[in-house]
Amino acid sequence: MTTSPATSGTAIDTLVTVDDVSLSFGSVRALVDVSLHLKRGEITALVGDNGAGKSTLVRCISGIHRPDAGTISLDGREVHFRNPEEAREAGIETVHQNLALVEDLTVWQNLFLNRELVHRFGPFALLDRRGMQRKAQEMVAGLAVNVPAVKSRVRRLSGGQRQAVAICRAAGFSSKLVIMDEPTAALGVQETARVEELILRLRDEGHAVLLISHNFAQVMRLSNHVWVMRAGRCVGGRRTAETTGEEIVALITGAKSA
Repeated sequence: MTTSPATSGTAIDTLVTVDDVSLSFGSVRALVDVSLHLKRGEITALVGDNGAGKSTLVRCISGIHRPDAGTISLDGREVHFRNPEEAREAGIETVHQNLALVEDLTVWQNLFLNRELVHRFGPFALLDRRGMQRKAQEMVAGLAVNVPAVKSRVRRLSGGQRQAVAICRAAGFSSKLVIMDEPTAALGVQETARVEELILRLRDEGHAVLLISHNFAQVMRLSNHVWVMRAGRCVGGRRTAETTGEEIVALITGAKSA
């Protein structure tokens, strides 16, 4: 990853600034001059129809795609992530819609997947299983996650518990931003409520949260700010307390101009 000073001034409470980002796949323009910002200690929602560019933008922020044009800045410095690992090292974690959990592994093994703790003895290395189990228990307890035991296999967990494990993994290793892609889409009412409590707890602990959701009631209930995508463009942003679900829908459909 290479960094350089951001080209434009950044407010002290702004964590991420996306400035005129564009990306094409062949003849398809997935993102067109997208500009928005995310603040520290806030839940920012990103909404729009399918194909509006939400997931593509998230992939740019999280290091999966590199924009053709424009800049992304983190903490006031322009960043050029070459892969998701560099984004994670910079403090950006993503909870994907498919959760990216391995069902046949335990909770603690999933929490430390590709981040294993080891004891090194010269050229040799042994997994620190006890250390990872102890740390996993601390991570779960810290977020009050409803998981039976860190030694439980993921396949035995409910949908809400799996989502909680994925959020716990992101929160445990993120120092700055947690991105969540439709975190409650496949959950029932009670499990959705528990996951929403976790999201609010992340915000209260100082994390910035970027929430992608088609659930407008959830967006209005959780978010502090809403950005609207349409046809690859960011067509507007609103402070949640100063808008309505009807206005957001009108921005998405184009019935209202930004």
